[in-house]
Amino acid sequence: MPTLATNKHARFHYDILDEFEAGIALTGAEVKAARLGQVNLKGSYVSIHENIPLLFNCHISPYAPAKGNQRHYLPTRPRLLLLREAEIKNLIGKSSVQGLTLIPLSLYTKGSLIKVSLGLGRGKKQHDKRATVKKRETERNIRRALKRSR
Repeated sequence: MPTLATNKHARFHYDILDEFEAGIALTGAEVKAARLGQVNLKGSYVSIHENIPLLFNCHISPYAPAKGNQRHYLPTRPRLLLLREAEIKNLIGKSSVQGLTLIPLSLYTKGSLIKVSLGLGRGKKQHDKRATVKKRETERNIRRALKRSR
């Protein structure tokens, strides 16, 4: 499954408790732009309104060869997520808990389809983020020391 885009900031700013897979409704030009990797998930989130899950602030750049068909194109328009009704009810129940948010983690292809990996996350506090950075630095230093000792 080739990954088209990842949300690098999601795992830094949130503790991911659970992951889900959803389809996404895109236009033909958006699919072509996504396959070229012209997608940015930074700052995007999922909200469920009246049992309809929507992806907000996901930026998909206009596809240049389809410029004539995309005159009034909005790159960050809300996009419909394709989930079963039972999955939507499950997500509503889990996301209604105080402090939990649905965040897109990555956009990838599965066969000929484009899918979104969603994470149910709880926001990290500042000290948690510092601990994450410190852990990453120590692991990096250990790898460097092991590399030098060879």
